[in-house]
Amino acid sequence: MQGDNPTYSPGNIAMVMFQQPGFTKFCTPERWKTLGRTVAESHKDQSAKIFARPTFGKGYNLADAYDISQTQGRVLNQSKPLVNDSNEISKALSTLLNYSVVPIIADRNLSTPARYDASKMELSINPDHEDTTLFASIATEIAHARIHAKGANAGYDRADCELDAQSISYILCRRFGVERDLPDMSRLGELYEDWTPQDRRQALDHIQNMSKQIGGSIERDITPQTKNRLPAHSPVR
Repeated sequence: MQGDNPTYSPGNIAMVMFQQPGFTKFCTPERWKTLGRTVAESHKDQSAKIFARPTFGKGYNLADAYDISQTQGRVLNQSKPLVNDSNEISKALSTLLNYSVVPIIADRNLSTPARYDASKMELSINPDHEDTTLFASIATEIAHARIHAKGANAGYDRADCELDAQSISYILCRRFGVERDLPDMSRLGELYEDWTPQDRRQALDHIQNMSKQIGGSIERDITPQTKNRLPAHSPVR
C-alpha cells in the first residue's frame, strides 16, 4: 500500500487499510480532479477518512479519500515497469547509486548482488547480476548505509535494521514494478514489542521518507521530458 501511494504518510496508509482494506491507489476528490478523474456518484458514501491539508488555511483536516476503482475519467500517466537492459533502469540504477553515502566498489567475487560493509563503510556491488536484481539489492544496502549514517548512528545493528532496509527496497520495487520478495516479517514482534506508539510511528515515517525521497528522484530521472514550444506567432528575442 505504501509503494502504491508513496506520498501519503504511514498514518494515512494505516487509516485507509483499517477502514477500506480493498483500497489500492487512493486520493482525495480534489487530488483526483487534478489528475483528470472524478468520484462516481454511486461511490461517494464509500470513502475512507484521512488527514489532508485544507485548500485554504494551515494544518490538517479529516478528508474523504477514494480508491481509483471508485473514480472515472482520464487514464493515469504511469511509469512503465523497469525492465532489464533498458535505458530507464540504467537511469534508475544511476540515481539510486547517487544516494549512497559511502564509497562504491565493484566485486565480482561477491556472493550477493550488493552488500554494505559497516566496518569498512563501503558498498560492494557484483555487476554480473541482472539489472532488476541489482536494483532490489542495492536499494536494501543503500538503506543500510544511510541508516548507519557513516557511523553516526552508534546503535546501528544490521540484523535489527534489516526489516527497515528491506521495507525501503520493497516500497521502491513496488513503485517501479520490479519483482522482489516481501520483507521477512518473522521478527516484527520482537523488534518493536518494547517501542512506544510514537517510536513505532517515527520508524515508519523514516521508512516512508527515505523511499519517497529516493523514489521521487528516480521518477524525475526516468520520466521523459517534454519540451515547451513557443506558439507560432510568438516573437523570438
